[in-house]
Amino acid sequence: MGSLAGDEKHLGGQKFSSSYHDPEKHRDSVDETGAVPGETFVADDGLYGKLQRFAGRFGVEQRGIERVPEYERTDKSTMKVGTMWCAANMVVSSFAIGVLAIPVFGLGFVDALLTIFFINILGVLPVCFFSTLGPVFGMRQMILSRFYFGYYGVKVIAVFNCLACLGWSAVNVIVGAQLLHAVNNDVPGYAGIIIIAACTFIITLFGYKVVHMYEFYSWIPCFIIFLIVLGVFAHSGEFSNLPMNVGSSEAGSVLSFAASVFGFATGWTSYSADYTCYQPRHTNRLKIFFWVFGGLMFPLCFTEMLGLAIATATVNNPAYAAAYNNDHIGGLLAQVLFPPLGGFGRFCLVILALSIVGNNCPNIYSLGFSLQVLSRYSQMVPRFMWTLVGTIVYCAIAIPGYSNFEDVLENFMLIIGYWLAIYEAISLPEHIFFRRGTSGYAPEHYDQPHKLPPSLAALGSFLLGILGASMGMNQVWYTSPVGKKIGEYGGDIGFELAFAFASVTYVPLRYFELKHFGR
Repeated sequence: MGSLAGDEKHLGGQKFSSSYHDPEKHRDSVDETGAVPGETFVADDGLYGKLQRFAGRFGVEQRGIERVPEYERTDKSTMKVGTMWCAANMVVSSFAIGVLAIPVFGLGFVDALLTIFFINILGVLPVCFFSTLGPVFGMRQMILSRFYFGYYGVKVIAVFNCLACLGWSAVNVIVGAQLLHAVNNDVPGYAGIIIIAACTFIITLFGYKVVHMYEFYSWIPCFIIFLIVLGVFAHSGEFSNLPMNVGSSEAGSVLSFAASVFGFATGWTSYSADYTCYQPRHTNRLKIFFWVFGGLMFPLCFTEMLGLAIATATVNNPAYAAAYNNDHIGGLLAQVLFPPLGGFGRFCLVILALSIVGNNCPNIYSLGFSLQVLSRYSQMVPRFMWTLVGTIVYCAIAIPGYSNFEDVLENFMLIIGYWLAIYEAISLPEHIFFRRGTSGYAPEHYDQPHKLPPSLAALGSFLLGILGASMGMNQVWYTSPVGKKIGEYGGDIGFELAFAFASVTYVPLRYFELKHFGR
């Protein structure tokens, strides 16, 4: 079901006033036009209402992309936002990013360490910023994006976000299944995929509160296991402080590794407000910003630097090199844990495999909102049904991909990841220069196409951003003309050129769009 212009929504085929609010509970001057109270989701007598009432009996979140009324924003814990992102990144997937620095990009220890630290700062800042807008407007990130890309233009962004949610969920669950297979060779890949996907589905099915509750605790055992990995590896004495290279080839390698680090860190930007939209409007934005910053920087730097340190052993120790070449990340962790710890080491690897659940929860929970944005018909499907559909789809990708095209899938995901730089290059100038802060938004217009940007400037800049990315990328499938010129093996400046092309062209295009259309 879709949003209509005006002050009413169609939910399950019936109209309800979207400006309703309880005056006894809500005494704020903020315009609540367009906000949809929770009781409307169960008021319909059709299939939509029946599904919502059935789900509500079990505590399943019924709200989708509809704006949250102020009196229903009762989540007052800013710490939970930090622990949510901490759990999503205290995982083996981020550990794997750090490992890439040595065998893939050929960096030394110190230069890779500094790249991890500083590039992660750049990557997480947009996530921190957009997270602060969730309480201000009570909107999901894709709905907030209508104020940047327009009612129709945001559908293009939603398609890219759907591809990212499903693709990375498939890649992540394959990594988790490989770890389970490394523990026990009798566990087939498809079984590991189904186990991890089922756990993720149960948590995301129930929605916002359960996702936050799970992530609040799930990072703790993962952190303990990573500490054990750190202790065992440090005791082994296999760490090697590899020297830093010099020259243009070193620059190219640093730029390419930085692209991987940045893409992973900033990948959460398109979900940011989804996890703060139930917080009260007057929640301290600075507290949210720094909780998100800490919740991202701590696990990203810790796990990636740990992966980097362990990867140094692959240079001088043939056993580590063979473990990585044969079984990738699972083999490398097994080489650290199994010989000294035996059965307990296998238990540790199982916990790390299950950390993928925390990593995939934001992907699958937020997927439903991107799908609902696509059309009025997709909004007629409740969020929790899209969670089920998304789980089936990424399992259908991951199971054959486990044996046949994992590398193809991962290379494809790395290429489409450039869209995030373009998203940021358009949304940030719109917020800063044209809306001049939160006071420039009219949140009641979020479902009114004729009062939102026409999408021409945003889509034009988006296409030019794609051109910039194609001129600067350095990937397995394609090395750009500019990328080839950086060092002996090329360097990746796709994110930088994508951001530059999109932001530089968006400002004048948006100026003329505003002048002509007035919106």
